[in-house]
Amino acid sequence: QVQLVESGGGLVQPGGSLRLSCAVSGITLDSYDVGWFRQGPGKEREGVSCISSSDGRANYENSVKGRFTISRDNAKNTVYLQMNFLIPEDTAVYYCATNCQTYYTGGYLYFFNFGSWGQGTQVTVSS
Repeated sequence: QVQLVESGGGLVQPGGSLRLSCAVSGITLDSYDVGWFRQGPGKEREGVSCISSSDGRANYENSVKGRFTISRDNAKNTVYLQMNFLIPEDTAVYYCATNCQTYYTGGYLYFFNFGSWGQGTQVTVSS
């Protein structure tokens, strides 16, 4: 049984930083493309970032490029999301995903998860 446990969320002021962690069990993480999604108040869930299992290449949603960094530690079966220069629009529940894929068409990068979800961790950016 695959389990994902996110942690690291909280309340932070605009311009601050947070580091999210996702501990995965039940699978060997190095075989999976993993990533992060988020769902803001009154919004649909959207992709934030995916990282490849083969070459470590990462894709990012446009609004987080240059501010967020995804990484993985396969030895610890853990995925991270370092979030810097946070803005109120980043307020959301952040979810870890175990089969994160992207598709670029029409000038837009679409994110999909074909695997499992974690329970989410709340990130609130507010002064």
